[in-house]
Amino acid sequence: METLSRWPRGTLMASLDEEARGRLLAIGERRYYEPGAILIRQGDERWQEVFLLTAPRGHGSACAKVSAALEDGTEAVLGIRVCGDLVGEMGLVRRAARSATVTACAPLWAYRIGERSLRAFLHERPETWAAMLGMIADRLEWANRRRLDFAGFEVPVRVARVLVELAERHGLLAEGGIEPGVPLSHDELGQMVGARQDAIGKALRALRQAGLIETHYRRIVIVDLDGLRRCTQTGRISQ
Repeated sequence: METLSRWPRGTLMASLDEEARGRLLAIGERRYYEPGAILIRQGDERWQEVFLLTAPRGHGSACAKVSAALEDGTEAVLGIRVCGDLVGEMGLVRRAARSATVTACAPLWAYRIGERSLRAFLHERPETWAAMLGMIADRLEWANRRRLDFAGFEVPVRVARVLVELAERHGLLAEGGIEPGVPLSHDELGQMVGARQDAIGKALRALRQAGLIETHYRRIVIVDLDGLRRCTQTGRISQ
């Protein structure tokens, strides 16, 4: 059995006690996924399973992106899932085809849990229903904030707001500051905030020139988290 370590705040596993965590892991079938591997594909009719994400030994966190594509091929990142998160629950609840694709962004282990096993677990541990409902509500709130951001803020501030939320939930200490804990390309970050890749480049440059972040390949280090928070509150980047 996998060692039960500290689970990131806001994840399903963080809201369960140690016994429930162990039981949930025990009923799953573990499988390893490399970055780029697809756990769930949009439109797939096989909705009768969910996946619990965990991090391989030696890695800070698992990471997967949830995305959906329109008929014209346009893709949007709907959310990020990390170690301790459950994915695929909406298909199971709706008993309908998958509405989004889940792709590994970092190495991860996923515990595949079938519908019968999950329902038996929920019957055995009914308090877990509240945790699952809270998880779903939190994800809807995240999606609503992104829609409000799109309507009310320019791209640099939208990026700042996402970086602050990721850092507060999944941040990892790094040399010179805090990493958001999620490896995102410029394209993926743009899909998340509703902006083109060139606009994301300009936004990151503005945040860097303001002394708030440092950027590296698929890696952002927040060097002034309080300053970044002020940007999200004032709606502008202070040079």
